Parts: sequence; C-alpha cells; structure tokens
Amino acid sequence: MIKNTFLAFIPARGGSKRLPNKNILPLAGKPLVAWTIEAAKGSKYIDDIILSTDDDKILHIGKDYGIKIVKRPDFLSTDGAKTEDVILYHLQSFQKIPEFIVLLQPTSPLRKSRHIDEAIDLLKNKKADAVISVSEVDHPVEWCNIIPEDKNLKNFINKEIFGKRSQDMTKRYRLNGAIYIIKTMKLIEKKTFFIDDNIYAYIMDKLSSVDIDDEFDFKFAESLISDNYSSL
Repeated sequence: MIKNTFLAFIPARGGSKRLPNKNILPLAGKPLVAWTIEAAKGSKYIDDIILSTDDDKILHIGKDYGIKIVKRPDFLSTDGAKTEDVILYHLQSFQKIPEFIVLLQPTSPLRKSRHIDEAIDLLKNKKADAVISVSEVDHPVEWCNIIPEDKNLKNFINKEIFGKRSQDMTKRYRLNGAIYIIKTMKLIEKKTFFIDDNIYAYIMDKLSSVDIDDEFDFKFAESLISDNYSSL
C-alpha cells in the first residue's frame, strides 16, 4: 500500500469532551483537522497521508483533500484508546510498511509544513530512530507545586529560589504534541514513540505550539491567525 519512506498519520476522533466536535469546528474558515492535512500535504518529505477517524464528517473532509482515509473500529475510538495502538492496528493491513511514521495531531493547527520538514531534517542529520517536538515551558517549574485542600502556601516555593528572576533559571521544555516521528519498526517493537535511545527533540516556538484542548485554546489560535500569524 505504502511505497515510500515517510507516512503522515493523522488521528482524528469525532468525540471530544472538553470541546465537542473540535476536529471539525471551523478555525478561521476551515475545519480544525484541515490545517494539519494542509501542513502534511505541503511537506517536501511526506510521501503519503492517512487520516484515521470514526466520524463520517471527518472522513468526508479527508476525501475532499484527496488523502487516504480509514475508518477505525469502535474499540479504538474511545477516550482511553492510545494513538500508538490505532497506528499499529492500521499497519496490519499494509502490504509494505513505510520506513518512518510521522504522527501529526490535528490539535496543533499552527504547526506548519516547514516545521515538519525541519523535524525530518533533524532526524536525518542525527540518524535518529525518533524525533519529538517540544517547546519551552512558559514559566519556571520551580514556581509550581501542589496546593493542599486548605490552600496553605507554606513551603510552596523552595526558599533557595526566592529573589531569582525567571530568566536566570534553567530553561525547561515540554512535549507540545505537534510532531512525532519514529522508525516504524521501532514503533512496532516498543509500541511507543518515546523510545529509550537515539531520540531527539525538535524545538518549536511557543506560538506554533498551541495545542487545542478547550474553547480558550481554540479562541487563542483564532486570534493568532487573525493577527496574521501565518506571516511569521
């Protein structure tokens, strides 16, 4: 089925508790999932694209864009279903598997084609088995802690960091959910993108790393687009 090296896999369920139907909600005039489809189609490395969904409306969007679409079974369409399991399930039907899987989640609409290509360039340059995108944490983790039921802030912050400026603290990064690339045989073997070795971070800027989980995230992405984010 797949002849070449890099297969983009876009998982897009119909259900979403925090933001109902979010994958088909119109973001700046087109469905949320369409932003990721267009980014994949614009990559110079992606050889093929598969959209996996349980939702007929999302399937129709994939048809409109001329990409391969597959209907996932009900047991892989629940809130608890792992994306890795969905990919591995679909791989079973391939006559020939691609060398690399490029997972592109539709909840990262501001990730562009150039980000995908830069991540693949990093993979090639490092001869890596996997690359995962990250972005810098907004605030120092030293400022974070749990709060007890009585809201007591005693010992909330380590006294050693009192008076320190945020710019003087060590930079830390988080997974931003935008790009996951892995050698397919490694995914089959380990059943996870986060393998133990020969894995590297592709660093993205904060604006491109917007991850849509709720209505606030959606409106924030809309505001960035309306402010001509695409020209940045």
